[in-house]
Order: sequence, then structure tokens, then C-alpha cells
Amino acid sequence: MSATDRTPSERADVCIVGAGPAGGIVAHSLAQRGHDVVVLEAGPRVPPDERLERMERHQRPAHDWTDVWGMGGDRDAYASTGDVDYPLNSTRIKGVGGTTLHWIGYTPRLHPKDFEMDSRYGLATDWPISYDDLRPYYADAETELGVSGADDNPFAPPREESFPMDAFPPSHSDTILGEACEELDIDVHSVAQARNSEGYDGRSACVGYGTCTPVCPSGAKYDGSVHVRKAESEGARVLDRVPVQRLEHDADGERVEAAVYATPDGTEHRQEARQFVIACGAIETPRLLLLSQSDAYPDGLANSSGAVGRYLMDHLLYLVTGQLPEPTGQHQVGFTTSVTHQFYDHEEETPGSFFVGFLNYAGPSPVEAALGDGGWGDDVTAAVQRSYGGHIGTEALVEQLPNPNSRVTLDDSQTDDHGNPVPDVHWTIGDHGRATAEKAIQVQRDILSEAGARVDYATPAHSPLSGSHPMGTTRMGDDPAESVVDPRLRTHDLENLSIASSSVFPTGGAMNPTLTIAALSLKAAEHVDAAL
Repeated sequence: MSATDRTPSERADVCIVGAGPAGGIVAHSLAQRGHDVVVLEAGPRVPPDERLERMERHQRPAHDWTDVWGMGGDRDAYASTGDVDYPLNSTRIKGVGGTTLHWIGYTPRLHPKDFEMDSRYGLATDWPISYDDLRPYYADAETELGVSGADDNPFAPPREESFPMDAFPPSHSDTILGEACEELDIDVHSVAQARNSEGYDGRSACVGYGTCTPVCPSGAKYDGSVHVRKAESEGARVLDRVPVQRLEHDADGERVEAAVYATPDGTEHRQEARQFVIACGAIETPRLLLLSQSDAYPDGLANSSGAVGRYLMDHLLYLVTGQLPEPTGQHQVGFTTSVTHQFYDHEEETPGSFFVGFLNYAGPSPVEAALGDGGWGDDVTAAVQRSYGGHIGTEALVEQLPNPNSRVTLDDSQTDDHGNPVPDVHWTIGDHGRATAEKAIQVQRDILSEAGARVDYATPAHSPLSGSHPMGTTRMGDDPAESVVDPRLRTHDLENLSIASSSVFPTGGAMNPTLTIAALSLKAAEHVDAAL
């Protein structure tokens, strides 16, 4: 069948909405089990041979972050009305591979305490599953993604399996900051990441382009297109540039009958299936459910609890950077190789969890310095030496608690390129996040000061950057009155609709979420297979 044929499949066991890592993993897992799978993706395919061009586009001053992957315009319109502006189109990518096309690649596991926030601290809520329940799926997810790591983290949650690949060695600037941490009695260790430290799964080892965000031209860093290709090799059908407009259910409101999608020429089609899985992220997933309102579900599909779109969380990101009177080798690696999780587990409820990582991309890159200077010859060389020099920096990801008023709704005053209301992202930070941020910023300042750096920037505690990790908008729970999906990742309201996404996280901890998304996707696929 032609890759440009976007008509519906006559028979499908499973229809998956979204071709990012969650959708790709579910599709591959189910296709491998012999099921007929159709994947509907709003964005385009991104040929691997285009990635060098996109890397060069990122390095040129005329282009900003969203230009690299073509985010923006009516297709991607949104509103941001929260306490802090939410830069949605900088945090996501629509396309086969999803947001992992530009992610940093870190794959830590959540800690046991992240599943037990209410039981341990009287905060937020507990997950309906435990770390031990998810532990075997974590191990499988590390193998599926290809994770490089080491058993040198004394604060890591329990594990039995070795990492698929060895960890990356610390960079030169990590050594500088590591010595400072040793003086401060802060333990430093490697960071687990889905980036090949050796050849793995048919992909090369990292070759050091240093442009990991927003482009990995070599393919050494995992992205969701890996599993999409595997799913297609098992017979799954993947349609690109077909945004799903709504889901339609049967007369009883108990089962989804079809996903209605639009092709590039504006024609609408209905893809019917026995089972449906939504895997389009924590913003577009609730939006799709809200757009699918009906007489049976006047407040949005699967929303009898009123929780669809609520409890939006992200990791609060804080940078502290400075300069040293010596070369630090920034941008020669392009990704973090050392972190500390020493401040993650805690006894008191506040401050909460955070971790600190050492940047290898602080300050302008040599290319940015050269292209931005406007000079020629020796003048450019001098400008690069002045700008590149001794930059150094740290980052902290900080825990945010769920809040029902932090949410995604529909903005009826704006429409997308198909006439649908756009998502309104109302991101609220909360006192717990701010208090934890103050502690994280102080730790980062202490490290840089001990290293002898002159601090030149620190993100204000009250105005965090987005960690680009939206979570929580279709939360998981045992009680249908307070949650959207059950522990099998199936919606309480519709028996054949499941969700594989960070949107199901009841709490978010402070660890990058993609490994947990992958683990939950493997779990969801297992339950969908059993239902079929």
C-alpha cells in the first residue's frame, strides 16, 4: 500500500493516535503479537537524511528553536493563560517520532517515593500502582530504548538488571564541578540516558555532533521513530499528516467506534477499530477528549470525573550559569554526563525532590559565536575566543505537585487549521514548587561558587523554565470519580479506550518522564492484547 494512501484500513484491531515513543512502542508490541494496527499521526514523517539540514538550520541565527521542526502557525496555535507562560511549541514536536525528535535523552526511573506522595508526606495522591509493579516494565523499557548507564548512583531506586550499555565518561567541565561537589560533600554520579555509548539495535554509537537538542543527526540518541519503523516491519500501518479531529462512540456510550481524522486536503475519514489507544501527549490527549464531547459526554469523552485536562504538571527547570578564567570545553559533548540525585529522597514534605545536572552546553557554541559576530578573519577568531571561553553551568529539575486549577482547556476564541478550538494551557506552579526551587537554586550556586565561577545567571524561583515534560491531565486512579484511567491504563468510562502518555501520571516526581512513559506503554499494550 502506498505511503501516501491515507484512506482508512478496512479492518483494524487497534487504532493508535500519536506516533511518538508511546504510540510507537504500543504499535510495535501489538503488531508483534499479530494484531492489525493503524497509527494516526498529526505531523509529517521526518526522513533521517534531513537531520543534518535541520541541525544546520538550528545553528544559523536567522532560525529559532521552533523553526527546526516546523512548529507554529494555525496548525499548532495555542493559548497560555497561567501564572507562568507555557512555551508549548518549544516543548513539543508533531511528527513521526514525536517530541523525542528533540529531547535530551535522559532516562532515570521514578523513585518509590514518587508513587507514594500521600502515604509518605500527606501531599497530592498515591499512584494506584507501586514502583515494584512497574519495575519489570522499567527493565524492558531500558532494553527497548537502549539505555547507557552505570551502577554508581547510591540514591537510585532498586534494580537487578545491568544497563544495556556502559555510561558515558564524565566531561572536562564535569571534573571541575565534581571537585567542587566533593568539597561540599555532594555525591556525583553518571546519568542514565537513551544514547548509544556503543553500537546498539542497528544504530551507531554517539559521534559527538554536540547538537543533541534539538537535533541528533547520527541517530545514536533514541527517538520514537525507531519503534514506528519496527511496528511497520511487523505489519502496522502508519499514516502521517492525519490529525484526529474527534473520537466517536456507540449509542450506549460504552465503546469508541471510530477515530475521525483529516487528510492534508481537508477530507475527513473514519478509522474503525476494536480497541483505541490515545498516545499524543499530555496536552493534545485531553484536548482530543474535550473535542469529542457528545450528548452522552457533554463535558468531553471519558470525563465523567471532570479530571480530563486537570492536574497539569511539568518539571520546573532552573539554570545557574557562570564563567571561569579557564577553558571548560562546553559544547564539545552536548549533553550532561554527571548529575547528583542526593537531594531527591527526603524526610520532610517540603522542600520536595530535585536533582542537579552539570551542563555541557552552557554559553554560546563556537558556531553561534562566529555567526553572531558579523566579523571576518582574525576578528571572528578573537570573538569566538571571547564568547566561548570558560562558560560553565548547572540545571535542576524540580518537583511540582498536581493542582486541579493547573489545567488544559479549550479556547473557543481561537481555532486551528481545521476550525477546532485550540488548547489553552493554564500552568500554575504552587508554593511547594517554589520552596523546592529555592533550595535547588542555592545548591547550584554553592557548587559554582566552590568551583570559583562568577555566577552570571540564575533562573528566578518564581519564574521557572518549562522542563518540557507536561504530565497529569488524564490521571490514573482506582476511583472513577477522581481519575480518568484505571491501573490498566484503560478509561473508566469506555471499555475499549486506553491512554499511553505522561498524562496518566498522578504525580510527576522530578525525574525525566520518558522511561516511565515507555514502561507504561509496554504495560498498556499488554492489557490491550489481553482484551483482544
